[in-house]
Order: sequence, then structure tokens, then C-alpha cells
Amino acid sequence: MTAVDLAASSRVTSLLAEMTLEEKLAQITGFWEDEKGDVVAPLQGEVSVTGGLDDATRHGIGHFTRIYGTTPVDAEARARVLWERQRALVTGTRLGIPAIVHEEILTGLSAWKAATYPGPLTWGAAFDPALVARMGALIGRDCRALGIHQGLAPVLDVVRDPRWGRVEECIGEDPYLVGEIGTSYVEGVQSEGVHATLKHFVGYSASRSGRNFGPVSMGPRELRDVMMVPFEMAVVDGGVRSVMHAYTEIDGVPTAADGDLLTGVLRDEWGFDGVVVADYFGVAFLHLLHGIAEDLSEAAALALEAGVDVELPTGDAYLAPLAAAVRSGRVPEALVDRAVARILAQKEALGLLDATFDGPPPSGVDLDGPEHREVARLLAERGIVLLANDGTLPLAPRDDAAGDGGAQGAGASSRLAVIGPNADRYAAMFGCYSFANHVLDKRPGTELGLDVPTVLDAVRDELGPVLSARGCDVQGDSREGFAEAVSAARAADVAVVVVGDQAGLFGRGTSGEGCDTDSLELPGVQRDLVEEVLATGTPVVLVLVTGRPYAIGWALERCAAVVQAFFPGEEGARAIAGVLSGRVNPSGRLPVSIPRDTGAQPYSYLHPRLGGDTDVTNLSSAPPLGFGEGLSYTSFAYEDLAASGAATDGTMRVSVTVRNTGDRDGDEVVQVYAHQRRASLTRPVAQLVGFARVPVGAGGSRRVTLDIPAARLAFSGRDLVRAVEPGEVELWVGTPLRREAEAVVALTGSRCAVGRESARRVRADCQ
Repeated sequence: MTAVDLAASSRVTSLLAEMTLEEKLAQITGFWEDEKGDVVAPLQGEVSVTGGLDDATRHGIGHFTRIYGTTPVDAEARARVLWERQRALVTGTRLGIPAIVHEEILTGLSAWKAATYPGPLTWGAAFDPALVARMGALIGRDCRALGIHQGLAPVLDVVRDPRWGRVEECIGEDPYLVGEIGTSYVEGVQSEGVHATLKHFVGYSASRSGRNFGPVSMGPRELRDVMMVPFEMAVVDGGVRSVMHAYTEIDGVPTAADGDLLTGVLRDEWGFDGVVVADYFGVAFLHLLHGIAEDLSEAAALALEAGVDVELPTGDAYLAPLAAAVRSGRVPEALVDRAVARILAQKEALGLLDATFDGPPPSGVDLDGPEHREVARLLAERGIVLLANDGTLPLAPRDDAAGDGGAQGAGASSRLAVIGPNADRYAAMFGCYSFANHVLDKRPGTELGLDVPTVLDAVRDELGPVLSARGCDVQGDSREGFAEAVSAARAADVAVVVVGDQAGLFGRGTSGEGCDTDSLELPGVQRDLVEEVLATGTPVVLVLVTGRPYAIGWALERCAAVVQAFFPGEEGARAIAGVLSGRVNPSGRLPVSIPRDTGAQPYSYLHPRLGGDTDVTNLSSAPPLGFGEGLSYTSFAYEDLAASGAATDGTMRVSVTVRNTGDRDGDEVVQVYAHQRRASLTRPVAQLVGFARVPVGAGGSRRVTLDIPAARLAFSGRDLVRAVEPGEVELWVGTPLRREAEAVVALTGSRCAVGRESARRVRADCQ
């Protein structure tokens, strides 16, 4: 074993050679000055051993953990504190090495008054990698301006079970979509000189029963061909610089101690040369939760050997316990040197080894300016999915309503009612990792500091005065508000009922980390509220503002229209109102299937023939609305499909003309699916292999060409080698179940193993 990676620079090697053991261990740990009661990580209050700043940093430090993101502090004031701490490291420690500063950046920089973008399910629904990359660049720019070097995002877990609370953090249920969108996010963030961090490697979202931290029972092929694909794309194509291990265990092996994954796959197979960081307290959990380590010293040894380079958020295991293990001979110091060399190389790449912090801290940084707002608006608008519509939408603006007060004071001449627990709650726009729901929910009375209208506010602005009633809370069983809601609905021509989730942490919400569910009915008594409003006979437009898909097949059949928004961010309410009014022509497509019911889970459209509906079972698992579906206020037709096959190491080409046959401009999401008719192992009945978002004017057409690497159809054979097999392939445009145009092509040649140099991403051209 060599002490350092061969790629380490002479500067890194020289620094490492003069370090004491304490100085080395300081570089592979973090310091978190968390405030008591602000629990934003699992078991935070029971595990963290954070002491005072001076004691923790006397030998230096690897990371400052969430300087901005744990409490509502003015960014400029906090930057001054950060600069002082960095100067102290430069001038007051023997080696003078500053710290890496990391923050959560899942829906924007998680800091007070910073722009809060739509959640990742909306990214998936938008099918717009370029826009997601633009968002990532804005987030990276904000981080860089404030002295933040590393962001903990994106989440590349592939959705397998909507009961899991962290579905809201994911991009979708298709690994290629997740990889394409996630890699674009990585490229955007890193274009600004900030390092992105992939979460959570790997398999976390496939936990048993959708329970957070639950064990994963998954074969090696599914792990490689589904769960690993997005990570591979972000490493090989995106050049990501940091990866975070998952909390979970796979077939009894915790990933934090799995060298086959963290070193064998990540580094040896994919060529990753960045830094692997621990999910918060994940190293200590090898002892405390998984029970495979006798103590923190053994936990440190297992994680370090497997390939976890940096312990976050603090040094529970990698400080005193690891020091004792090294001095006793239990852990070779060469393992420590390997990890230290990697973080020093990261600091060198970030320019930190030359940073002095002797200049002034940043000032005048606009964390929510016009460009932030534009991207937040575009992503929200493109990510809203119209699930059903009998012609009720879009709604016409009305100026003849009598008033804009509550139900009892507005009068019968009002024509539109806005009802429901998420109608007048700005927090409903945000996910669990937004600053609003991650931190401010524990700080009642603290101002949000952002312009975030509620759906009710936005509908009034868009459509004029409306009746309103809350009806019920997101959670709980109180029906006291039903009568007021029913009264408002009866007085209106159309009732817009806004229901869904409240994001939170560890049971404090209906969606989010540690907020799993055993029912896919709407939380609390929300379905009962909708039923009461439906019973009035007033047409109901159901608006779902959620972090997961719910079993709403009944609503698709009985409501006049159904609109799905997945935590659409600070501009989300305006985007919803725009869809309702018709100002925005909806173009989002489902990144996850709408579940049939709880008992049909886990479900994925990527199933083999016997994983779907057949005549050998009496139960259906088919969703009422599947992956890729979504409506528009215009219509599209596909013409002149041309498809060509390729060698197994080549590229297929699909061309099709998309015609807008309606009277409105609109965006169509062209989706290309494939099914290999015969293979050595069972294959999915449908698999997304390419997509392109295409704007088409009313009555116009566009010719769309996609070059699709045959490697998109690779799968792990009996030898567990990912390869492309020759044979006939069905290609079609549409959705997994709806074929608008189709062709059959051939993959020719011999079975071709897929190496890391092979292209994974699809090139699209629209003319």
C-alpha cells in the first residue's frame, strides 16, 4: 500500500511529510458549531462531540460545517466571522492551511434569505438539463462569493418506493433521467469553482418498506444497472469532485465500510480521484447503529480502510479514537496518509493552500436577485405537471367578483374558491432541505426574508378576487373547517383545492428526511376535504403540492382537473397560478409514477414482463398514470420517425418530426424508449434512452434528432460485467405505455463490454 495517491502533487507530498499525526487527523475531520436544539441531522444531539473552536482547530481543520446553514444569520455578518476563522487557521496554526467550508445546496444555498429553487422532483419533471445546469451555476456562484467551497448535492438516489420520506430530494424513478439531470447540476455548480457532492452512494432509496436507514435487499445487477448508473454518469461525464456514502447497508454490509463500493467501483472502475466524505455521523453509526464495530476506534478503521476520506460533520471517530488506533498499530498510518493526501489535493485545487484571507470579506452579495428569480420561475413553470383536465382549465380571469375576503364575507357573486391546507402557506412551496423548513420551522417569528407568495396570493393576483377557506390542516384529524370550505365551494363556479405535504425533519412533517409513511393516501383528512367539496357538485381543480406522488387515481377520475407541483420553490405559487390561468402552458412530465395504492409498492416502470400486469395474478400494479405522462393546453403529433441501428459499441440515431396541432405555442418533451426483444437476462419492457424538450409554435413543427449510445442499453450479465448485447431493439417515441411512433432496429456485432471511456449521455439536435 502506498501512503498517497500517485497523482498527488509534490506540494501535497511535502506537506504530508512534515505533518504530525494530530495535524493529519485534523485535516480529515470537520468542526460544527451547532446550536443546541437545532437538530438537522440524525442523532445529532447524541453523537456530536463538537467542543470549542480554539481547541478543535489548534492543529488545523479539514472542514467548517454549515457556517451559514444552521441558524438564521445575516450572510455578510457571517462572512466576517468566517474570514476571521480562516485567518486564524492561516496565521495561528503551524501549517497555515485554511478549511474547506461546506453547505447544503439541494434547493439552492441553504442560508437565510438565499434563493430557494424548486425541489429535485421538479427538476426531473422539467426534463430540462440546461436549465438545471444554469441553476447549479447560480448556486455555485453564491457559494463562491461567500467563501463556500463544497456543496452537499445533488441527490442521485433513484426513486423505488414513494413511501420513503426522502423521495422529495430525488430527481425521479429512471436512472438515465436522474443521471442526465444530476450531471448537469454538477457541471453547473462546478463551473463556478465549487465542488459538488453526490448523495448518497449507493442504494439508499431502496430501503425495506420505505423506511429511512432501512436495510437494502438488492441483487448486484439491479444495484449496478439502476442505482449506480446516475453516479457513474456524474463521475465519468460530470467530473464530480466529491461523493458522500449512504447511511444504508446492502445485504448486511454498511456502505460506509464497503471497500468494494467506495474504492473498487468508485475509484478502480470509474476512475474517481476526488474525496469521499461521510454522511453526517455515518462513521460513528458503524458502531452505534449497525453494530459491526466494537467502538469508535474500530468504526474509524473500517471506514478509513473502505475509502471514507473525511468524517463529517465533526471528528467523533477520526480524532481521538483513530489516533489511539494508529498509535497502537491497529490502523496503519498509511491509510491516514492516503485520506489526508486526497483532501490536501482538493484544497490545492480549490486554491486554499495559497489563500491568506487577509483581504476584506464579501459584501453586497445578492443571494436572491433577478437572475435567481428568473431561473426559479422557469424551472417551476416547466416542472408543473397537468395530470388531468376535462376542459375546465385554463380559468379565465374574473373582475366581477364581489370581494376577496373569507368565505362568509365575500358574497355569492364570487366565481372562484381557493380552498385547502396548502392554499395559504408559503412553507408548502419548499422541501425539507430548504432553509425555511430545515431551520426556520424551529424559529417561530423569524422572518423568511424572501418574497414568497402563497397559492392564494398568486391566484388573486392572476385571476382577481376569490373566496377562500382552509378546510383542514395538512396533518391531524380535525374537520372543523369543512363547513366553511363547503360553503365557499357552493358559492363558486370552480373550486381550486390545494392539498399536499408539509416538509420537515424526523417526523416533524409528512415528507422529508425521517418522515416516511405507511399510507399513500393524502395526509390527515385531506381526502375527506376533497370529497366534501366534490359532493357540492362544483367542479374541482385539485392542486397537489407534495414531496412524493400520492395514490390519487380517484381524483384523476372525478376532478375536473388535477395539477401536480413537487415543492416548486419561491416562484412556485406564481407558476401554479399561471398554469391555472393559462398564462403558462403546462409542459412538465411525471418523473415518478402515480402509485395505484400503497400495497402495490415498490413499483417502477422499469420492470420486466412478469413485473407488470399479467394473467397469472389477480392484482394489478399498473399505475393510474405513469412515468413520463403529462398534458398540455395544446396538442402534438409525431411524424416521419426514422431510426437506425448500430454496432454494439456504436450510436443509434432517432429522428422524428414533432408537430403542434393546436392553437397555442407549447413545449413538448420528446421521449425515446427502448426494449431489447431477446437478451441473456430479462430486460425492462420499456427503458428511457433519450429525451429532448422542444418548443414548438402553434401550427409549427420541429425535426428532432437524438444520437443514443448503444451503451445506454448495457446491463450486467451473469459475469456481472456491464455489456451491450446484439439483437433486435424496439424504439419508440411517447411514454412507456403509449407509442406515438415506433421502429425496430438491430444492434450488430458481438457482446461489447462497456468501459468508463464509453459515452453515457445522449446528444440531441432540434431544427
